[in-house]
Amino acid sequence: MTERITLITGASAGIGTELVRVFSANGHRLALAARRADRLTALAAEITACGGVAPLLIPCDLEAPDACDKIAEALGAAGVDVEYVVNDAGYGLFGRATELDRADQLGIIAVNIRALTDLSLRFSDSLIRNRGGILNVGSIAGFLPGPGMAVYYASKAYVLSFTEALRNELAPHGVRVTVVCPGPVPSEFQDRAGFKPGFDSAILNVSAADVAQQAYRGLMANRRIVLPGLGIKMVPPLLRLFPRAFILAAVGLFQLRKR
Repeated sequence: MTERITLITGASAGIGTELVRVFSANGHRLALAARRADRLTALAAEITACGGVAPLLIPCDLEAPDACDKIAEALGAAGVDVEYVVNDAGYGLFGRATELDRADQLGIIAVNIRALTDLSLRFSDSLIRNRGGILNVGSIAGFLPGPGMAVYYASKAYVLSFTEALRNELAPHGVRVTVVCPGPVPSEFQDRAGFKPGFDSAILNVSAADVAQQAYRGLMANRRIVLPGLGIKMVPPLLRLFPRAFILAAVGLFQLRKR
């Protein structure tokens, strides 16, 4: 029998690393994809030290056009069958879209949208065969327009919409599809994005470990959306109380005053 495997991208930091720990603790054999090979090696050593099965390591940059091909080739060479796809890899940049580097912003689309879509669709036959699932890491930003992080917010709106639609299509095949939408999480994301956490982070903060635990439970329970933390759960219903134009202006004022 072909061994089943869970593919996790963005595994070398933040929520991705915590998802690796949670899935491993629950008995999943893992394939880990991320840019930093040294971190993947250290994480693999941690997993085996805790009694887990050594994961398959796939160092690659998901911003590269051939990254998903490399992942598929590595899995094929290992003779494994994908049961779960966990799309965690992603990043954002803080600043006015017209002032930020255009190539860097297109990189956000390559990682947050193109790679996530590619991997979700590429292994769909395997997911159906194994009655597995997809866990996409979105953001509460996906519910909002985001002046000051326009491309990032838009990319997470795509993740939310795509996940919900794919869930509807794959449900008859017994495949779970879940999106987790955290708020600010203390991680390297802020450093790469170019801003420091503020008041919103203090009141909406949930640790990466808690997000990962809630995301895993939500996926296994076949929940459509996981909103980690009480503060985050309140955001979507509150947004329905205000006109979109008001929300747009408020987010722009809040985000751009951080500059």
